[in-house]
Amino acid sequence: MKKLKGLRKRWIVNSLSSALLIVLLAVSAFSVSMVSYYYRSMSNQLQDRASSAVSFFSSYRTEEAFYQNAYTYINYQFQEKDKLDFQLIDTDGSVRFSSFFESSGYTPGTPDIDDALGKNESGAPVMRVWTGSDPNTGEHIMAVSCPLTIGGEVVCAIRLVTSLRLVDRQIVFIIGAALLVGLLLVGIIYASNLYFLRTIVDPVTEVTSTAERIAAGSYGVQMAKKYDDEIGDLVDAINDMSQKIKQAEKVKNEFISSVSHELRTPLTAINGWAETIMNGEVRDAQDVKKGMGIIVSEARRLTNMVEELLEFSRIQDGRFNLSIEPVDIKAELEDAVYTYREFFHREGIELTHTDCEEEFPVINADPERLRQVFCNLLDNAAKHGGSGKRIDTAIFPDENGDVVITIRDYGPGIPEEELPHVKTKFYKGSSKARGSDIGLAVCEEIVTLHQGTLDIGNAEGGGCLVTLHFPVGT
Repeated sequence: MKKLKGLRKRWIVNSLSSALLIVLLAVSAFSVSMVSYYYRSMSNQLQDRASSAVSFFSSYRTEEAFYQNAYTYINYQFQEKDKLDFQLIDTDGSVRFSSFFESSGYTPGTPDIDDALGKNESGAPVMRVWTGSDPNTGEHIMAVSCPLTIGGEVVCAIRLVTSLRLVDRQIVFIIGAALLVGLLLVGIIYASNLYFLRTIVDPVTEVTSTAERIAAGSYGVQMAKKYDDEIGDLVDAINDMSQKIKQAEKVKNEFISSVSHELRTPLTAINGWAETIMNGEVRDAQDVKKGMGIIVSEARRLTNMVEELLEFSRIQDGRFNLSIEPVDIKAELEDAVYTYREFFHREGIELTHTDCEEEFPVINADPERLRQVFCNLLDNAAKHGGSGKRIDTAIFPDENGDVVITIRDYGPGIPEEELPHVKTKFYKGSSKARGSDIGLAVCEEIVTLHQGTLDIGNAEGGGCLVTLHFPVGT
């Protein structure tokens, strides 16, 4: 058997301590009740016999007649000499007759005799039961003494004495049996605890081992679920964590690879044109201007990518804050559309905007962050759906008067299986478009901080439809 340690040791010590305490208390209570029961039964029997004897001998009118008949009864008629000692005690406390032995002048000196003869503090003779050691033999006995009155005077005490050896032996046997049963119960509790601990500690040990393997880099490792209880729930949680860590590790690696590629492409263009111009290989002013334009464009793209990564880092660290002020959201959207319309036109993409006649109340928002969301979504529409050569935007109130903004492209749309994941950070999907794959995650965080929602789906007739919802009064 394995050495008890840790959880096993604490559990066993605590449970066995409680079990032993309960068993000891139960055995003690049982023992006290058994002793009380046996001694009380013996006492009641002796008192009944003594009362019967007193009633029998009280019929004699003279002391001489009583002693003559008492002697005959004790020596020849008393049938329980093997169990009881029938004694007649004189008023001086000495034994006159005994069914066990011939005695004269022997004085037991026990408290029951004094009470029966009226030698107690009250001076009234009473029946008394006494348990203790026989002054003569040292044997454990029980005695009952009862006063015998003839002619209104106490002439002697009738005393019945019995040995408690057999009773004590019976009590010891019963207590021993109770202790044995108690120890057996403790053994059963110990064995059941060991079995129960196996069902707890072994799975916990397996969970610990699996967690160590995950910490060492074995992402995605799974455990078999053997119990449909809290341990099973723990196994499910560890398996789920392992799978998510594996997925996160995969996404991280893909992100590093994607970002490395995205950074390398503009850097290659910048370095290439910068070296070409520096070495004087391009002499025509138009070519030099074209090369500088490429350098500026790629540098701006690098800056946007770095800003996007920094924004995401601030969101992850909880350092992302809004600068709230009264904002005309309709005007902010129109500014973004105006900014991108000419740029899209050069790319061969038509950007349309459908306005509404209603004027929206001024809302409390961060104008820079809202503009960032609009520009990012317009840029995504051109990047992923620009093949449709058309992008539509619209702003209108819903039935509650809140602001609804839609941005739709006419490209290939998003595969249905990818829709639940498009706003997930670093999710690439099947799109071949370049980017850091965190823009939508940043946009959703900004919209959420404004108490709004961002939904992405496929539009009827093809293309992707982005819907923004901002409550008025935020």
